[in-house]
Amino acid sequence: MAVWAETDLALRARDGDRDSYRKLVERYQEVAFRTAYVVTRSAADAEDAAQEAFVKAYLQLDRYDPGAPFRPWLLTIVANEARNRRRAEGRRLVYESRAARQAALDHMVPSPEAAAVQSEAANQLLTAINRLPERERLIVGLRYFLELSEEETAHVAGIPRGTVKSRLSRALKRLRQAMGEVDD
Repeated sequence: MAVWAETDLALRARDGDRDSYRKLVERYQEVAFRTAYVVTRSAADAEDAAQEAFVKAYLQLDRYDPGAPFRPWLLTIVANEARNRRRAEGRRLVYESRAARQAALDHMVPSPEAAAVQSEAANQLLTAINRLPERERLIVGLRYFLELSEEETAHVAGIPRGTVKSRLSRALKRLRQAMGEVDD
């Protein structure tokens, strides 16, 4: 969907066209869920946060700047709602990633031995990601699991682009160490 098309839909939705907003929800519901999941680490909480964020976004359409892309604006609302839910509930659940599972499915079927090694490595990586400080874990999730650009990641996280780069650098160094690739 082109930026102008999403802007047009957002403007129509702001004027009361519910079908236009429905189209925006359909377009962004998966990435909204994934964004909330990166923050909450719970499918149920992510689903609730995404739904609530869509309601809040609809009610705040008058604050949307038609000169800016809709997706980062929406994902900022989603991330904020997910953060609020995570803080309020104080849950610590195991981090799972649809992207990691999809990557495993994208490869040819490995031998049982290779599958075991791959599964162990994926579990080790997810465990290492879960041990990152929350702000670094969020940046890794947004940047690599959701494949947002640095600019979009900065916008969604509410931090400068340079901070995204420095947090990402620190997080990747910690992950390399956790995976045994660096002896520092």
